Formats: sequence, structure tokens, C-alpha cells
Amino acid sequence: MPFVVVSVALAALALGLTPHGWLGAIPVAAAAWWWLARQGAPRRSRLLVLALLPLLMLWVQLRLPQPGPADPVRLLGAEASRPAELSGRLLSDPRPNGVNGGCRVVLASAGGNTELRLATCPPLQEGWRVAVRGVLSRPAAPAHPLLGGGAERLARQGVWSRLKVAASPEALRVLARPAAPVADLRRRMAAALLQQNGQERGGVQAALVLGSAVVPLPAAVREAFRAAGLSHALAASGFHLTVLLGAVMALGRRLPRLPRCLLAVGAMLLFLLLAGPQPSVVRAVLMGAVAFAVLESGQRSRPLGVLLAAVLLMLLVQPAWLLDVGFQLSVAATAGLMLTARDLEQALACRLPGWAAAGVAVPLAASLWTLPLQLLHFGTVPLWAVPANLAVAPLLTPLTLGSMAAALVAVTVPPLLPLFAWPLGQLSALLLWLAQTFAALPLAQWQVGRAQPLLVALFALGLLPSLVPALGRRLRGWARPLGLAAMALTVAVHLAALAGDQLLVVHQWGGDLLIARHQGRAALLSSRADGLSCGTAARLAVGLGVQRFDWIQLLDPVATADRACWQGLAGLVLDAGDGSASLQPGQRLESRGLQLAPLTASSAAHVLTVGRHAWLLLPDRQSLWAWQQQAASNSTPLPPHLAGLWLGFPPRQTEWQTLEAAGAGRRWVSGDWPTPAAGWRASGASGFLQGAAG
Repeated sequence: MPFVVVSVALAALALGLTPHGWLGAIPVAAAAWWWLARQGAPRRSRLLVLALLPLLMLWVQLRLPQPGPADPVRLLGAEASRPAELSGRLLSDPRPNGVNGGCRVVLASAGGNTELRLATCPPLQEGWRVAVRGVLSRPAAPAHPLLGGGAERLARQGVWSRLKVAASPEALRVLARPAAPVADLRRRMAAALLQQNGQERGGVQAALVLGSAVVPLPAAVREAFRAAGLSHALAASGFHLTVLLGAVMALGRRLPRLPRCLLAVGAMLLFLLLAGPQPSVVRAVLMGAVAFAVLESGQRSRPLGVLLAAVLLMLLVQPAWLLDVGFQLSVAATAGLMLTARDLEQALACRLPGWAAAGVAVPLAASLWTLPLQLLHFGTVPLWAVPANLAVAPLLTPLTLGSMAAALVAVTVPPLLPLFAWPLGQLSALLLWLAQTFAALPLAQWQVGRAQPLLVALFALGLLPSLVPALGRRLRGWARPLGLAAMALTVAVHLAALAGDQLLVVHQWGGDLLIARHQGRAALLSSRADGLSCGTAARLAVGLGVQRFDWIQLLDPVATADRACWQGLAGLVLDAGDGSASLQPGQRLESRGLQLAPLTASSAAHVLTVGRHAWLLLPDRQSLWAWQQQAASNSTPLPPHLAGLWLGFPPRQTEWQTLEAAGAGRRWVSGDWPTPAAGWRASGASGFLQGAAG
């Protein structure tokens, strides 16, 4: 009965976050009523459980972050942006802004929170009060779902506006530098470890103590751990708390109950303070606290019940955490360890030594349980995650304990810190080498493309009977074959979608990325050759399941300064800004099923052929004029049947009327065209166009 109540409560919280949650509540209510009736629960209890659904869904709506009446976003009104000046307190140290350069930090003003975008990374610290001046705007929605939602991420943090701070020195003034003891402690620990062992080794040690979310790790290190399937090792989570609690309780095992409890509570609070109230940290602390209380009371702990209770309590306080990818991965991995790891270990013990079976079972269970989330959010499968975790497992516990001890010594007895430098440095170097080695292996991150949510849900349901053998036995043996059939169906549907002839145009920041796909292969055209466009193309490739583009054509008249980035995406890159590497009329860029041919030497007009479907590409007006001249002279005839045409700009009336004479089946336009003509589709100022090539 308690398990059913918690399950219904969690379902209600999840449904409250979806646009059509009330429809989803109907099958949940029916399933709960049927299950309780089978268990012989009285009618009053069944009605009480069902009443939880609407009440908790209403609670979610009331608890979701919303901008207050004095929030800075209210200054915008109907405007897209406007100059503004704000003052408030910094909620963290500034953090690098990735590809865009500069730094970002959240400012808490009297009316609400605002993300500051800084052109440089000034020496600001958490807790300082500052006054800033710049251009205020709303965070932009992503041009394509595969590019991530900065606006959604900020909204979950209660941030509804963004201020691009002006570059002048007087645009940012420090008003006060109040003390921030916890932030200062984190900073001192991280700085000591970084100074003692360098950015990479020291950064890994600091992340093992504080979590990678608050430690300035080099981007190459983060990427190596991510590609190897080892990101969890650097993220503050239940493993790190378990190591800390294990060490503390070993030291205090001979103490009376009250001092022992105080010691454990102190360790958990210290872990929470240092790592910060991240969802995975809060979950680990809540689970640790409940499990410790159960054990101290002499009762037998039910791990799954502890997990569900901790998750329910967290979501009652902050329902938006359910949308946090890190929270989802943390809960799924923990459930895998509780429900599947032991059965896997017993199955593997017949073929492997006991120590190997136990070592393989833990990462394999976590990987299987997080696989649907990997497919949903990233479209990648870390193929080497299990052997990588098995290889680093002997290092993590001593390295984590040693790093925690070194961090404690750094703020208490600094002269003793060099004693930890050599052993921790060697362990960190070995961990880094293992992560980089596994990340460099072929298909370390197998890009299978992001699957549709319904397909992922069906895949997860099909996988569940294999992950929880007791469930398969309870359903009399038919669940596992049916589950395998469901997984096979979802894989077949997903692969069929990837193999089709498709075209995608993403319009963002005034530039365009055009991706053509044929039977799993892909090619790319980009109107810009800068590093930001290259980074965007790389993220699209991952989400689309493109391991590597066959070829890339850069249409930017200015030669790229980021050629290495583009060459990392394709074997052949042609740059129109470099005259020696541009296509001329009569030449063509071709791979199996994908072909690009220029129409003129003086413009970027091209004909793109995807399978048997030809598209006319006119990125700018010069291309349109050149095509019109060629069409008038009939010197370069078009294919007899155009599947479509794409314009990189909104046309004037006379222009689109002329283009309709080309007889293209589809007509796409990049940019904000307020009133597109009948039969035309426009991307908008920031958006995308997508569909079958034919």
C-alpha cells in the first residue's frame, strides 16, 4: 500500500509538469484503482489514493517558478530588449561561457534573478554586491530542439531575463564585498589542490571533493570523462557521500550512539554545504539520512523505499527538479544499483570470478537503467562505459578519500599539504590517462540520434522486464518476450527514420546550417564559417546520429579561422572564402546519394541532390539574381523536376512570384517573413525547417 501511494504521488508530480497531464492522469488513476482492488484495499482507501492525483498536480502548478511582479523581465514589456541597469548579489563565482566566450553569473536583485553575460571574466566572487549596466533581454529559445534550451534551464532556476553587460569599465561596479564563509572555503580548497597539482590533476581532485559543477575543470578533461562514460565520477553524488560516510563511521564506530549520529549528520551537512544544493547532492543526502536513521533504529532498510521517499520529498519541495537531466540520471542509476545489480552479479558469477562479476554488475546496471535517458536527451550510447568504470573503480575510493583529506589539510594545516601531492598526483594522472584512453577508442560515444519521447518510453517499458527479473516472473513469463519485441520495434522505427532522405535548415543569429541526409549519411552547408556555427553543427550531428559528415561546404565569403573544428566534423571541407578550395561550374561535390553542384561562378547558388530529389539553394539575393540571369539565358538548365527550393532571406513580392515559376514542390525561407505566401514556409528570426527531401 505505501509503495502504491508513493508511486501515484510521483506520477502526479510528473504529470503536473506536462502540458496535457490531465489526460495522462486517467490511465494512472485506472491502474492504481485496479491494483488496490486486487490487493483488497477498502473503497475509502482507493478514493483517498486517487484524490492524490489532482491535489499533487495542482501543487506542481503552484510550485513551478514564475516571474514576480517586480522581476527584471517586467521592464521589457512588449520589447525584445532595452538598456537597463541592475544591482544585486552574485549567486556564484562567474563561470566560463563555453563556445561563446566570456563568463556568465546569476545576479539576485530585489525583484528577481537575472543572468549576466560578461565579455570577460573579471575577478568577482559569490556574495559580492554589484551594479551593472547593459542590454536586458529574454533568454532566447533554441533554434532547434537538439540545440538545448538555455531559456528552459534558466527558467527552472527562476531566471527569466538576461543582461549583456556593456564592455566599458564603468558598466560594472562592485558595491560591497560581504563575507561568504562557505564560498570562501570551497574556493580555498579548490585553489590549494589546483596550485599543488595543476589544472588537470588538481581539478580532478577538487571535483572529487566539491563536484564538477563548482570547480573550473578544463574543457578537455570534462569531454574526456563524458566520452568515456565517467562523468558521474566528477559529479558530487551518492558515491562521494558513501565514501565520506564510510570513512567517518569507521573512525567513530566505537563512539556512543549520540556522538556517532552527530558525526554522521555533520559529515552529510558538510558534504551538502561544499557541493551545493544540486538535485543529485540533495537526493544523496536525503537517502543517506533516511538509511542511516533506519539502520540506527535497528530496522531493516528497504533501499527502493528510501529512494522513492527521498525523490518524493524533493519533488514536493521543488517539482521542477524532475526536469533536470542530472537528477533523472542520478535517480535512474541509483534504481539500477538497487534493483538490478545483485541479479546481474549472480548471473555473471557463473562466467566470471566473484570480484569481476561484482565489478561489472554495478556499472552495467547503472548503464542499462540510464540508457533510455541517454537516448532521449543526448542521442548517444557510451559503448565503453562499463569497461571504463571497471578500470577506474580501484582508483576512485582511495583518490576520493585522499582528495578529501588533502582539502581538509589545505584549510587547517597547509604546511602538510605537500605530503599528499605525490601520491594523489600519481593516482590523478592514472585516472586521467584511463579516461582519455577510453574516450579515444572508436565509437566511445556511439551517436545513434535522439529518439522520439514515445519511442523512448516504449523502449524503456520493453527493457524493464529484463532489468527486474521479479517483474517478469510476476507477469508469468510473457513480459520478457513482449518487452524484447517492443525494443526491436522501437529500434526498427528509429533506424527507418534515420535512413530517410531528409533536409534540415537551422536559422540562428542571421546564419544558416543546412543538413542533407540520405540512408544514414549526411552532408552540411553553412552560410557562416565561424567557430560558433561549427559548435552548433557538432551538436546537431550528435542529436541526428551523424557520426561524421561526408563533406561540408562553407559558403561564407570570409575564409574560416576555425578550420580544425570543421575538419573534425568531416573528411572533406570546402571553404568558399578560400578561392583555391571552392567549387566552379561544371564541378560537383558528391558522395553516395548526396551531390552539390554550383550554378554560377559569381554567386552561392547551388543545386543540391538528395537521393533522387533536387533542391535549388539560393542563400542570398546575389544568388537569386545570378540564377535569374542564368535562367533567362538557359545556359545552365535546372533539373526537370525540383523537389524544393530554399531561400536564405525573405523575398519581396516580385521575387517570390518569379521563383514560383521554377515549379518547386516545396518552398522554404530562412528568416522572419511576417506574411509568407501560400505554399511557402519561413523559419522565423530563430528557428528551423525540416522535412522529407522529396
